[in-house]
Amino acid sequence: MSETGTATGRQNSTAQASQQDGAQASNKPAPSVFGRVSQQLRGNPLVVLLIAGAASVAIIVALFMWASSPEYRVLYSNLSEADGGRIITELDTRGIPYRFSNGGQALLVPSENVYTLRLQLAEQGLPRGGNIGLELMDDQAFGISQFAEQINYQRGLEGELAQSITSLGPVEDVRVHLSMAKPSVFIRDRESAKASVVLTLLPGRVLGQGQVSAIVHMVSSSVPELAAEDVSVVNQDGRLLSADAGGNNDLDGSQLEYIKEVERSYQRRIENILTPILGDDNIRAQVAAQIDFSRREETSETYGPNQPPNEAAVRSRQTGLSLDGEDPLATGIPGALSNTPPGVAASPINAPDEGEGDEGANNPGDLRRLNQDDVINYEVDRSVEHIQHRLGQIERLTAAVVVNYREEMNDDGEWEQVALSDVEVQQIERLVRQAMGFSPARDDAIDVVNTPFAEVREEEDTREWWQRPEVLELASTLGRYLLVALAALLLYLLILRPLIKRYTQVPVMATAPGGGTLQTSVGDDDDEESEASREGGEDADETYHKPKRKRKTSLYEHNLNDLREMAQEDPRMVSMIIRSWMNSK
Repeated sequence: MSETGTATGRQNSTAQASQQDGAQASNKPAPSVFGRVSQQLRGNPLVVLLIAGAASVAIIVALFMWASSPEYRVLYSNLSEADGGRIITELDTRGIPYRFSNGGQALLVPSENVYTLRLQLAEQGLPRGGNIGLELMDDQAFGISQFAEQINYQRGLEGELAQSITSLGPVEDVRVHLSMAKPSVFIRDRESAKASVVLTLLPGRVLGQGQVSAIVHMVSSSVPELAAEDVSVVNQDGRLLSADAGGNNDLDGSQLEYIKEVERSYQRRIENILTPILGDDNIRAQVAAQIDFSRREETSETYGPNQPPNEAAVRSRQTGLSLDGEDPLATGIPGALSNTPPGVAASPINAPDEGEGDEGANNPGDLRRLNQDDVINYEVDRSVEHIQHRLGQIERLTAAVVVNYREEMNDDGEWEQVALSDVEVQQIERLVRQAMGFSPARDDAIDVVNTPFAEVREEEDTREWWQRPEVLELASTLGRYLLVALAALLLYLLILRPLIKRYTQVPVMATAPGGGTLQTSVGDDDDEESEASREGGEDADETYHKPKRKRKTSLYEHNLNDLREMAQEDPRMVSMIIRSWMNSK
């Protein structure tokens, strides 16, 4: 009876305390929204576990995606808005991720897709570039002024030239500025056309002098009244590339390339003829060529000596004969005197005898003058020769050949290097002469040297293994995944595990003094007490009141403190529980 009365008194005191706590709680203000949410979460611990688990999984997945995310590289930079939109649409169609950097000026894609995308987009004509060609003239407004039409034509011509120059391999982007010619009736007021070309080359690429000359001639040929020397080509670094491309006679890049090609040709000849004899690694040859690029023309005219008449060819012959007698013909000024007949000849009677005198016995008069001319013209021996010297003629060749020692096995069975004999060196020199076309008239020179070659040793990496790039890259990759694993472990130990222990303990109904029941949570260390409390009845009361089980008492005090805190936070729920106890049998 005493025990029953004691239990009843404890129940009454507990009820009175609960009523007092309820009265005090009723005077407290209503909990806030956050308080109600927290109370609901405490009432349903599964929700807290689900939220914590989902947050942990999300953090782990985000870290794993960060660790396994690919490295992004620049696909294109400085794209126009039209080209950028087309390329992004194509990337979305292919499902390839992309990013922007440098304020939207560069388009980044995963590094393993850079070169493949460039080839595929180039096949589709992307990027097309921002240069507008002569299609600008298609949509001109009606009644446009002549000045605006000329400006549009100039812009279209600049765009066409820019598109043509961009098609060259090393060129990434180009801008062309034209200053059109201004004709005038006065020669001193005329202005010739001029052009400026600004090139943006790809990283690590350069333009040869021949390519620069091609750009200069292409621009000068496309613009009326534009000379090649009035075209300026500048790269993105501000370097003038057209210094030697304006048509001067200095040595340009194409001539230098021709010299190198001639030297390589003779070098290959020498190596090809000596390699089967000496081996590929036992010969080194270099050829230097002096080439004349000057333009010369010669014209000569030669006259041979006069030849004998019998052997010479007669070109023309002229013969003349003139006789002058005693009674010349009528001469003088035409008139009466000159038309007077000659005097009457003497009669035979009055003539002298035949025997008188020796002269003129047979002629009627004395022969006063006889002239005879004979002119012969012979053909002249004349030779005319016109010589035009060939451009790029070889003036002199010099060759240097180095031959390695020959390997032979000595008496000890070991390989050693032995020098070639003088006869073998002379044979090699003769072969080199024949291969290069040796000409004493050009003063060519050959030098053959027999010497042992130095051993080529690969440069050893003296750095430690942990300083090598491949090791550092592997360590960086492993570090990312280790960081993800460490973060997952910390989330489990600090968040998930305490929550799981707190909300997954087995609830046990412990018998309170006076016949009531208390809801407790028993962990792994309280297995024996939980089993005893589940039996109920008198065994439970005896187990509960055993003085030797101090641990049970501490558990009771802990539960009592929890009940007090619960009563302060939610007095309504506690009052409902107590009311249900009081109404129970």
